[in-house]
Amino acid sequence: MPIFQYSAVNNKGQTVKDKVEASTPDEAVVKIRGMGYFPSNVKEVKTHQKGDKASSGTAPTKKKSKGMSITIGGVKSKVITAFTRQLSTLQDAGLPIIRGLKILAAQARRGLLKKTLLAVIEDVEGGSTFSEALSKHPRVFDKLYVNMVKAGEVGGALDIILQRLADFREKIERLIRKIVSAMIYPSVVMLAASGILMGLMIFIIPNFAKIFAELELELPLPTKLLIAFSTILKNNWVFIPTIPIGAFTLYKLLGKIKSIRLIIDRMKFKIPVLGAIINKSTISKFARTLATLSSSGVPILEALNNVKDATGNAAMAKAIQNIHDSIRGGETITKPLRAAKVCDELVINMIEVGEETGELDKMLTKVSDNYDDEVDRAVEAMVSLIEPMMIVFLGGAVGFIVIAMFVPLIKLMEGLGAK
Repeated sequence: MPIFQYSAVNNKGQTVKDKVEASTPDEAVVKIRGMGYFPSNVKEVKTHQKGDKASSGTAPTKKKSKGMSITIGGVKSKVITAFTRQLSTLQDAGLPIIRGLKILAAQARRGLLKKTLLAVIEDVEGGSTFSEALSKHPRVFDKLYVNMVKAGEVGGALDIILQRLADFREKIERLIRKIVSAMIYPSVVMLAASGILMGLMIFIIPNFAKIFAELELELPLPTKLLIAFSTILKNNWVFIPTIPIGAFTLYKLLGKIKSIRLIIDRMKFKIPVLGAIINKSTISKFARTLATLSSSGVPILEALNNVKDATGNAAMAKAIQNIHDSIRGGETITKPLRAAKVCDELVINMIEVGEETGELDKMLTKVSDNYDDEVDRAVEAMVSLIEPMMIVFLGGAVGFIVIAMFVPLIKLMEGLGAK
């Protein structure tokens, strides 16, 4: 009968490695579960006859590694979320982690994810834990992901942890989609309007300028300013695309300097209308991430280190670092959080109640849910505010052009009428 080597977690959260005899891998899993263990890795131990190369002193030829193709870019967040959801479903159905990974690797498209899954499968079959194998691929699976999987392995509830992780990622992505979709309409309108105004300034206004020059008219100040601006644009229109590209590049370069990045991220919170959305979405991400890690059994200090990297905002990251240092010194979360002034007093009070009642993860989840709703309302309010602002801007720009161009023509007609 075949012999299967397995790694499992017992009721005390300790890793157990042993062998079991079974006819099939499924039967081996049933036997392991019958011992009260939660299997994380089950593989058949191949036996060799005396004449085999493996039984002699010759080392076996190493299996050619799969998926050694060159890949460009990373893996989209929604693809990782879908993979996590599918893997949690397979784990819930009782499939061994290796079998589940092989199923998902087989159906994955060629690319970085497929290459990574094949490497993870090879590592786990070689005796590594699932979390250890994932940690070797930070481009695909971040520290937050790896630590949650590690907590699931230790606690013997990998299927539940993967389900929570999928729920968490789906909610974060849903929030981002709402913000992005709300900004598409005003962005397209502003882009189209800017293109039309650029066309007027480059192709239409210069023709009026030639007419005015030929007629030797005395131009009013608005007309002079408009013609001067039109001349600058016409002579330098090639460099116009470099302005946003240069601004974006400068922003990225300055963002690499910690002190400047901290100032920029603090200023983001103070931008009218948009700053409130950034602040609320950052707090929601902080609360939901910490709640997910805390409820999954990750130690609070380790959880805070992961949350700090996941917020994407230097001001919030600094506040979280202060919280980490405060807890390590025997204090509470709320004191440094209040001093950082990045959260509303309501949020701080809810977290304080969660600490006192021992239900911090539930309170953080409520905070996140409330702030998700507030972000939705803030986005709707911003969109409703942007529309009249666009109308005023476009109306003002077109009105200024019309007045600047037709005032000299009106004076010309008046002069001709007087003659």
